[in-house]
Amino acid sequence: MELAGHIETQPWMTAPGTRAVFDALCAEGAVVRIVGGAVRDAVIGRADSHTEIDIATPDGPETVTRLLEAAGLRAVPTGIKHGTVTAVAAHRPFEITTLRHDVETDGRHATVAFIDDWAADAARRDFTMNALYCDPDGTLYDPVGGLADLKAGRVRFIGDGPTRIDEDALRVLRFFRFHARYGSGAPDRDAVAACRAKAAAVATLSGERVGSEMLKLLAVATPGAALDLMIEAGVMAHVLPGVSGIDGLAALCRAEAGTPDGLRRLAMLLRPGGDAMEAAQRLRLSNDQRDRLITMAEPAPEVDPVVAGLDPLTQRRILYRIGAAPFIDLVYLAWAEAAFHAQRDAEAMASPYDAMIAAARDWPAPTLPVKGADVMALGVAPGPEVGRLLTAVEDWWIAGDFQADRDETLVRLKQLAAATDV
Repeated sequence: MELAGHIETQPWMTAPGTRAVFDALCAEGAVVRIVGGAVRDAVIGRADSHTEIDIATPDGPETVTRLLEAAGLRAVPTGIKHGTVTAVAAHRPFEITTLRHDVETDGRHATVAFIDDWAADAARRDFTMNALYCDPDGTLYDPVGGLADLKAGRVRFIGDGPTRIDEDALRVLRFFRFHARYGSGAPDRDAVAACRAKAAAVATLSGERVGSEMLKLLAVATPGAALDLMIEAGVMAHVLPGVSGIDGLAALCRAEAGTPDGLRRLAMLLRPGGDAMEAAQRLRLSNDQRDRLITMAEPAPEVDPVVAGLDPLTQRRILYRIGAAPFIDLVYLAWAEAAFHAQRDAEAMASPYDAMIAAARDWPAPTLPVKGADVMALGVAPGPEVGRLLTAVEDWWIAGDFQADRDETLVRLKQLAAATDV
């Protein structure tokens, strides 16, 4: 493969775990190279922290497993049929995949053959910028012209775009994610045309794959232009049919200020009136993700300090009732909606919202000083009355800003129980 230059040594290149994996894989003389996101970001000087390093090798997965285990490293067969083994070294995963080409594919699944041809392996990848390889010392290889595209911010399919998408329909969504992350200026017209022509193929993908890709796209620093492009190209209709615009998303991205949250941004896309449960099912979100999305989408306590004039005591009451994480989500969403409707920059409205978020993060959630056992110790029989009295004393304790200690709360509980007896 022709040399394309050299990239500056990155910390992950010389990390003990990386060195251990490469020493193991090269023990019998194989040429092994890094490929994928770590290389892309190193080329353009991004200081991203890569938790996973993708490695390509001509050795088959059985040989890779043997070499890793001989070096005392853990080898996990994460995708043996497709030639992928994950090594774990120094508590970090390294995805190792054998050079390959597709023998047969239906847009969702592929049958592959293992090869030792680097150019052929590059030709089967999706985008030119995704086919950059480098040696452990930073020597760079560019078999399909990805270096110029990467530096120009141009996401371009390798070869014929529709053919690449026919091999794996997920590449439609990957195009928009890559454009959001690496694109500069107008998108590649041929790539957009291919995605538009193959938009319906997205509906054939599993919900898990679509959901994972969408959350990655939404977590990009500024996904708005790519999402607009998805809508215009007819792709969003096969992902989230109820989404026809991105009102408020830009304000949320500015409010989050370097801490992007894909699920929160998904909730913003679904407002107003989106069906969070339907979206969660369509994207096969986890139970925790589903519940969080529904909490963000359903009518909730008013947490906007500007609109509602929320005082600190009421904030703490809401915070106690729903929990810190949901509270923070709702504050961010309220902030974004307020900025959008006022047509103001979110950063210019930051002060009250930042204060609420900081208070929620720092607030030690108090615990009601009494329990059901304390109620029954007063002679109340197990059953609904125990819960009713606990709720009543909790309401009193909350109204007092959580200040009453156990002794004071027990006194109030006795008073409530006595009043019930009367």
